[in-house]
Amino acid sequence: MVKHVVLFQFRDDVSESQRKEVRETFRSEILALKDQLDIIRDIEVGFNENPDEKWDICLYSSFATLDDVRTYSVFLAHKAAASKLIPHLSGRSCVDYEI
Repeated sequence: MVKHVVLFQFRDDVSESQRKEVRETFRSEILALKDQLDIIRDIEVGFNENPDEKWDICLYSSFATLDDVRTYSVFLAHKAAASKLIPHLSGRSCVDYEI
């Protein structure tokens, strides 16, 4: 099994109201992917509540294989959800690891 963990950081100039709207849209669209792709074993999106940390959003998901992660990453609905988040970001970090 492969765990796919992605952290996102908003740009400093993104207002709190924009952050809230973008976060909720992203989470809703990403969670909906579980019903569209049977390769997703588990998926969740969390929002950082600790102001001492720099990352704002965490996407956590699991797949059977790294090839499944790659399939998910190019899935049209995934790309659409990401395209709404990307313009508001200053950073993204990803780790895919096998357990």
